[in-house]
Amino acid sequence: MEGPVAIVLDDGSCVRSDRFRTAICTCRRSRTYPWRDTSHRPRERAARPAEDTCPS
Repeated sequence: MEGPVAIVLDDGSCVRSDRFRTAICTCRRSRTYPWRDTSHRPRERAARPAEDTCPS
């Protein structure tokens, strides 16, 4: 979504984001719920690319 964005939560409270781009967390594990912040995403290093084993 592009901001500003206002959301009414289940409890009736309204939260607002003035950021240009916002993302809503659907799993409810974000530290800044209802906004997505990737705080619970596993941090894994990318695997090294396999070396070329084909004969030249």
